[in-house]
Amino acid sequence: MSPGGPGQPSPGWTRYAGMGVELGGAIIGFTLVGLWIDHRFGTQPKGVMIGAVLGIVGGMYNFLRQAVLLTKEQQPKKRDDENANHGGE
Repeated sequence: MSPGGPGQPSPGWTRYAGMGVELGGAIIGFTLVGLWIDHRFGTQPKGVMIGAVLGIVGGMYNFLRQAVLLTKEQQPKKRDDENANHGGE
């Protein structure tokens, strides 16, 4: 059974899925803004290229920031589990 209760996905699974959706959303969103700029100002393909690069950089920054936070949250749990298995030594 999942920790969120019956019929609810586990919080860890949703956080990982959310990280991927945010990364993809940043890339797609900035690329679309670049496409709009290209069509509006006739700057093909500079707007799309700059938008895609900004989306990748911003999305990866956010993705890595969240991954570090998840890692930090998991470390104390592992230490507590090890202490419980070794009798708290």
